Amino acid sequence: MTLACLSACSWFTSRKVPLPDPTEIIVTGAPAGSIVFLDGLQTGQATAINDHPQVLNVAAGAHKVEIHVGDTVVYREDTYVGLGEHHMVRVLSGLNR
Repeated sequence: MTLACLSACSWFTSRKVPLPDPTEIIVTGAPAGSIVFLDGLQTGQATAINDHPQVLNVAAGAHKVEIHVGDTVVYREDTYVGLGEHHMVRVLSGLNR
């Protein structure tokens, strides 16, 4: 009886379910001195050098990515990221050339 009870306990142990990859937006091509905004909120410090990628961990869903230089929005993109996806945002502004 004890052996049957102990073996039954193994049925209820948790099975390791692999976690999905983190959901990320990777911003590249932002000019030096620019600031990345995600959904209207500043995310991090100003970009130190041109084209330094910034990895933003986000919830799955729709997002608005904006690049600000001073008070000017130099780039804006609406995007959707699925759970566990890595979405690349390539900033296409004349300031980073």
